Amino acid sequence: MLSRRGFVAGIAGFVLVGSRTRLVGAAATPMTIYKSRSCGCCTKWVEHVKAAGFDPRVHDEEDMDGIKDELGVPVAVRSCHTALVAGFLIEGHVPAADVRDLLARRPKAAGLAVPGMPAGTPGMAEPGASISGFDVLAFRPDGSTEVFARH
Repeated sequence: MLSRRGFVAGIAGFVLVGSRTRLVGAAATPMTIYKSRSCGCCTKWVEHVKAAGFDPRVHDEEDMDGIKDELGVPVAVRSCHTALVAGFLIEGHVPAADVRDLLARRPKAAGLAVPGMPAGTPGMAEPGASISGFDVLAFRPDGSTEVFARH
């Protein structure tokens, strides 16, 4: 289980690695991902964000609800996996392009979520199928949401 000290150390690492990445000029953006070892759709989403230029550090966890509780992911927006990138939470099958948009816009939000596991999302869609038929929500720590992107 992730401790508060581990979480704070991880965020500090993001800041340091992110600063070093910009100085060196590397394109990959660090992302920490928590998922169940047995979840195939989560593995496909990790491949999706890696192909989009993120540098995923994957932690296979069995107590995903415990991780989500510690990180502050509101119950109403939960999905199968949770990621941390540049101080934001990413919950579920959020398209990598929307994560990039989040990092560029930096809205007042705790993160982005695609609640549940909609069929047309990255990691859930059949290979070659269009990514469509779902909304990406921006969420705040109090659980309030607004639509960030429509697909």
